[in-house]
Amino acid sequence: MRYRFIQAEKAQYPVEVLCRVMAVARSGFYAWCHRPLSRRTQQNQALLAQIREAHRDSDGSYGSPRIHRDLQAHGLRISRHRVARLMRCHGIRGVCRRRTAWRVRTTPPAVVAANVLQRDFLAAQPNQKWAGDITYVATREGWLYLAVLVDLYSRRIVGWAMAERLTTDLTTTALTMALQQRSVEGGLLHHSDRGSQYAAVGYRHQLTVRGIQCSMSRPGNCWDNAVVESFFATLKTELIHRQRFQTRQEAQSAIFTYVEGFYNRRRRHSTLGYLSPAEFERRAS
Repeated sequence: MRYRFIQAEKAQYPVEVLCRVMAVARSGFYAWCHRPLSRRTQQNQALLAQIREAHRDSDGSYGSPRIHRDLQAHGLRISRHRVARLMRCHGIRGVCRRRTAWRVRTTPPAVVAANVLQRDFLAAQPNQKWAGDITYVATREGWLYLAVLVDLYSRRIVGWAMAERLTTDLTTTALTMALQQRSVEGGLLHHSDRGSQYAAVGYRHQLTVRGIQCSMSRPGNCWDNAVVESFFATLKTELIHRQRFQTRQEAQSAIFTYVEGFYNRRRRHSTLGYLSPAEFERRAS
């Protein structure tokens, strides 16, 4: 450890002074400098390069658990503690969620459907349970609203839409996208909050004609729709809170790339055994 300290500081101070302060001989330090790296050190250097690559591929969002799973997927047999130690020693960190100090109340609740889901967020197969909600993204042009539908089986975003106004068209567009992408033959449970965008007659009519049962959270209870709330928290932690969008179009492009290019296809989800939603569905089919 003393030799490493001297090596790190020798550009700032004379080696002779550093050796005297650290109570080691100069000859011992120079002999250590020319000594071949140990096998363990060489392995750590190679592992560190792969950790940096995995961290870069996640746009800097992954912490040690997901990077460890990435390395395992590439055939490396390594402990998570070793990965965490190397990341900590070299200042490699994932992004952390920050506490939200306030929340926008967008629309008054409407009593149109019971809470059929009852916080049972597990599904035995795709297109058995969908959950939807709306969030907002700040840009210098003003708010951008994002509506999503999540398949609770795989946590995949099956429908989404963005707009500068909070209207029923926003949620209807997300629903239309989901119905076009997924094969729904009835028996699907659709869960949301009681916002007017989901309580609208036109929106509920689309659910009815497709044989989709409607379920709604209790008033003001975000835990009844925890999976979608968790997705929004992840989106904001890994993307939105890390940059400042100048325009709505800039935000739309970034969110599209995150959802379709990363979250659905590549991001490792702890609930799915650290598989991506797309990979989870592929293995189960």
